Amino acid sequence: MKKHSNPDMKRIDQVGRAFARRLNHGALDLPHDITERLRAARMQAIAQRKLEPIRVMLPQLASAGGPSLGHSNEGLNLWSRLASALPLIALMFGLAAIHVFQNELRTNEIAQLDAELLIDDLPPSAYTDPGFLVFLKSNPLQAKASD
Repeated sequence: MKKHSNPDMKRIDQVGRAFARRLNHGALDLPHDITERLRAARMQAIAQRKLEPIRVMLPQLASAGGPSLGHSNEGLNLWSRLASALPLIALMFGLAAIHVFQNELRTNEIAQLDAELLIDDLPPSAYTDPGFLVFLKSNPLQAKASD
């Protein structure tokens, strides 16, 4: 598809205006009913014509002495991607450390309780007593410290 340059469009406009002058010159001698039909046909043609798009200029923001804000050329390179992933990596490392610390603490508490039970002199019937199970579920270290 060939695009028309500005001089070609001017030439086409001149030819169109010449045709319009010639047609309007002959239209003065026509009867009234024919001029009315021509006027109605002209109105239909104008209504059917293709409208040209209206170009709207959007405001551009620009910083003083620098490029505009909307056109920064900072793409996501390797370093910026690593920097954006760094907080996620730190969070995952922190959660893993908390998990290991909590497991270690819980394991030490259970080992200390087992050691206390094994060192203490208890009759075998104490292990089957329901009250002893309640005692184990409560904090036995506090009861031991109060003795």
